[in-house]
Amino acid sequence: MVQQLSWKVGGQQGEGIESTGEIFSTALNRLGYYLYGYRHFSSRIKGGHTNNKIRVSTTQVRSVSDDLDILVAFDQETIDVNVHELRVGGVVIADAKFNPSLPETCTTATLYAVPFTEIATELGTSLMKNMVAVGASSAVLHIDTEVFEEVVLEIFGKKGQKVVQKNMEAIKKGADYIREQLGEQLETMKLDPADGKKRMFMIGNDAIALGALAGGARFMPAYPITPASEIMEYLIKKLPQFGGTVIQTEDEIAACTMAIGANYAGVRALTASAGPGLSLMMESIGLAGITEQPVVIIDTQRGGPSTGLPTKQEQSDLMAMIYGTHGEIPKIVMAPSTVEEAFYDTIEAFNLAEEYQCPVIMLTDLQLSLGKQSVEPLDYNRVEIRRGKLQQGELEELEEKQYYKRYRVTKDGVSPRVIPGMKHGIHHVTGVEHDETGKPSESPVNRDDQMNKRLRKTKGIRFNTPIHVHSHEKESDILFVGFNSTRGVIEEAMERLEQDGIKVNHAHIRLIHPFPADELLPYVQGAKKVVVVENNATGQLANILKMNIASHDKIQSVLKYDGNPFLPQEVYAKSKEMFVLNGNV
Repeated sequence: MVQQLSWKVGGQQGEGIESTGEIFSTALNRLGYYLYGYRHFSSRIKGGHTNNKIRVSTTQVRSVSDDLDILVAFDQETIDVNVHELRVGGVVIADAKFNPSLPETCTTATLYAVPFTEIATELGTSLMKNMVAVGASSAVLHIDTEVFEEVVLEIFGKKGQKVVQKNMEAIKKGADYIREQLGEQLETMKLDPADGKKRMFMIGNDAIALGALAGGARFMPAYPITPASEIMEYLIKKLPQFGGTVIQTEDEIAACTMAIGANYAGVRALTASAGPGLSLMMESIGLAGITEQPVVIIDTQRGGPSTGLPTKQEQSDLMAMIYGTHGEIPKIVMAPSTVEEAFYDTIEAFNLAEEYQCPVIMLTDLQLSLGKQSVEPLDYNRVEIRRGKLQQGELEELEEKQYYKRYRVTKDGVSPRVIPGMKHGIHHVTGVEHDETGKPSESPVNRDDQMNKRLRKTKGIRFNTPIHVHSHEKESDILFVGFNSTRGVIEEAMERLEQDGIKVNHAHIRLIHPFPADELLPYVQGAKKVVVVENNATGQLANILKMNIASHDKIQSVLKYDGNPFLPQEVYAKSKEMFVLNGNV
């Protein structure tokens, strides 16, 4: 019996690959296993190779695995593209329809041809071939097919009991067929029993959308774009139930300005996009900065530049999100690393936006946005709504012909905020420099006062967990630093290095800007080498470390920008090589 294994299903996009993985993983999640899934897909609706790799474990996992135990193939291309991942003793379960074969170089895996299409056709439709594949997979893992019944009922129940029965029959026939072929050969892939605990199984985008809902957001203008669209799709269904709405705008410029306008009116609003959309929003983000309007913007990073690799992993928007706007404005940039953090950090993003009256950009990446993870039950008692200096009572009466000092210069840099229509709260709002009442002003003294006021507001920012630290003590041979979805591979590489006798610490940056230099500095000072792991070509996070902490001689980068997420072995091998090359044996 094994504590964990990796399963992958592949075929042509549009032939049910995603639903196969969904049914398989949802059922295992409900048994109490921990799962981590990552989808490889093309930037088109139909056609092109796609696969879904799912890691199943009795303990928590936060990354895709190095190798592969079971490959389910609906075409020969799936075998050719993915067979190199199979471990010694791995299994390929392929549709007999295309006469599958293993490459001559693959001598340690076993191929089982199962008539997915034939069995499904005999049951009424070839569309059920993916259910046959699910059944065959369950037999290899020694899992009873009954565990899929609840999931099948939820998916097909609306189509009638007959459809549910046919799909369950397809699963059972797939399991029976493979059992007859295998006998007792694959006892090594029998999973240890799970703990049976109920956990959520969700992508980061769903967690962000749920966090926005719990955090009081009631309006989302947005334009669809991969990998952000699921946030909008989730809220389209849910926001109206709470008196809110979603509007699909004509472009990202409109989306951002509408979100700013809604916040100006006192409604918590957000928008979400990816790199190309954020490029269009930059002028509007500057508008939010100078008018001191709160707004929450989600950037789900993907491969760039331009259209780039729209369905592939990358973390190359970091510098743009911090420095992309013209001029200088206060701004907060956050970067959750897990689905749970994505939920809680979205709530906090709305609080910080209103407390500091500035744009808050929450960075995710494609792996976090679309990768599916097992999630412990969320604690809604942790939800807190803080609205900062929003004036909600009666305002003091103004002297005749006076305007409200919406942009009053204050010690903490945060001015009192009113919403339109409040009695005695009349003021100007303009994108040009202005005085305390909002009236345009080019006075050098006023310019200094307003700029200094705006820029000092985030110097005292309060963020509960600016860095996630995994360490035994501050001194180490290697300090790993990363952000977003690289947390899982770093944690696994850390374990392997420690088994080699190397002392390792890990600091994962959750508040990117303003940068938490004071919190990170002791760990950098105590490390012989700082290894920054990130999915971009220029070492953007490493450069930010150098700008804020120095220690240039210690900092080295492990980079990957081919569109694929890191594997634990890659981070382990490259950091071990750095350690040895620096004279540490």
